[in-house]
Amino acid sequence: MVWRSAGMSWRGGVPALRWEGGRVSPLAYGRDIAFRAVGERCCPGARGNPCPLTAVVSGRSTGGRCAECARLDRAHSVAADTVADDPRPYRVYLAWFGPGMVKVGITGEERGDARLLEQGAVAFSWLGRGPLMAARRTEEVLRHALAVPDRIPYARKRAVRHALPPAAERAAGVADVYGRAVGVPAWAETLHALPCQVHDHVDVFRLEALAAHRSASELVVTECVDGGVLAGRLIAAAGPDLHLLGPDGRLLVLDTRLLSGWELVAVPAADRAVSVPVTAPGPATPAPGPGDEQEALF
Repeated sequence: MVWRSAGMSWRGGVPALRWEGGRVSPLAYGRDIAFRAVGERCCPGARGNPCPLTAVVSGRSTGGRCAECARLDRAHSVAADTVADDPRPYRVYLAWFGPGMVKVGITGEERGDARLLEQGAVAFSWLGRGPLMAARRTEEVLRHALAVPDRIPYARKRAVRHALPPAAERAAGVADVYGRAVGVPAWAETLHALPCQVHDHVDVFRLEALAAHRSASELVVTECVDGGVLAGRLIAAAGPDLHLLGPDGRLLVLDTRLLSGWELVAVPAADRAVSVPVTAPGPATPAPGPGDEQEALF
C-alpha cells in the first residue's frame, strides 16, 4: 500500500496527517515521527479531481500543485470571489499571531475555528456573521481602515512562537483591534455583530514546549527530496507547521505543505539521521507554490 501525503489538517483541535484516499493519522504530542520521502513529488490535483497531467512538482513548493491545478483550485475558492450565491453563513474574524501581527479574514461558520488553527492564529475573536459577500466586503473595509494585511508570512509567525507575551497581553491585543474595528462605520449594517470573546490556542498548539527549548538551535526544512529522511519528537504544532525535537537535540520546523504529493515510508530507529535540506530561520524559506489507521511512520 502506498502512503502518499495530502498534507495536514486540524480535526477536532488535533493535528493530523492526511493521505490520498481519505486516510487520516492523528498526531500526538511527545510521539516520535520518522519517515523517508520516496520517488517523485506528484501534483495531487484540485477539488477532489486527480491531476490530468500527473505532473511532477518542485520539492520546494508549499502549494504542491502544478500551474493548471493551482488555477482550478484558486478559481473555486472563497478568496476568488467567484461564488457570490453561496447561501451558507460566514464569519469575519480578527486573528492575532504575535505582537504587531494581526489580520482580518473570513471563514464558513460551519468550519468553526478550523481556519484559525490552519493559519496558526495564536488568539482570535469573531467580529460578525452573515452572507458571504457581506462578509467579504467587511473584510476589505476593515483591512484598509485598520491598516492590517490580508496575510502574514509563516516565517514571521514562526519567529515569535518561542517568546509570546502572557495570555492577558495576547487577549488585550485582540481586544484592542476589536475595539477599533467596531468603530469603523457601516459594516454592521450588513452583518450581525458578535461580541468580543478571545479564544487562545497556546495550549492547543503546545507552544509552551517551544519556550522551554528556547535556547536550542532551530532549523527550518526547506525541501523534501527523494531519499530524504526527517525524524524527531513532536513537541508543538501550529498552522501547517510541526515543531520537532531532532535526534541531535536541535529543533526542526516542518511546513507540512511540503509533504503533499510525496510517498512517505517508515524509517527504522537506526537510520533516523536527518537528511532533508534545512536552513536556519531567515530569508531562505520554502518557496510558495503556484497557488486513522496509519501507524507505519511512527
